[in-house]
Amino acid sequence: MENIEKRLASITLAPYIVKGMALIGVKRRSGSNMFRHQISTMGILLDYKIIDPVLLKASLIHDLFEDAASLPGVTREEITHIDSDGPAVYDLVMEVTIRFVDGIREPKSEYLQRIMLTGSPRARVLKLADRLSNIFALGFVHDHVFVKKYLDETRACILPYAEKVNPDMYRELSDLVENREKMLRLAASEAAD
Repeated sequence: MENIEKRLASITLAPYIVKGMALIGVKRRSGSNMFRHQISTMGILLDYKIIDPVLLKASLIHDLFEDAASLPGVTREEITHIDSDGPAVYDLVMEVTIRFVDGIREPKSEYLQRIMLTGSPRARVLKLADRLSNIFALGFVHDHVFVKKYLDETRACILPYAEKVNPDMYRELSDLVENREKMLRLAASEAAD
């Protein structure tokens, strides 16, 4: 634990937290906001003792260019000039950002499979932490069609590759998916009564 504390003490996160705060006004289906999701994603990485500075910094702003790209300070230049990790952080954030080609948004399944099959090791770990955070939040979402679609997408596009990325995160993600599916079945059963 002492080694983790020393390594964490050397990582400057505050400028990235401030950038991520641009997402405070972006609402989520679960009722919170996107900034809390960024913090949750970083917390999941820390929970797994992942102390990669670039990965932790990117986790704090991983949705910035998808959900707040039009806000002041959300530019390549702003991120790459934060610190010496800035260029690598920006590249990682862009790697996990949905792409637009000729104005057409990349289909979600292609996006997820792109990351899980050809993404960098950092991108794959970040996507697992992101998905864990999102599935936690599904417990507060009452749109059962959305929840089912999200769980199906996780089963098809994330779980088949997750074990090779991080066996422990895979196990937790699998358990969460099963738990949320059980909650859906229970809700459907109660609605039928």
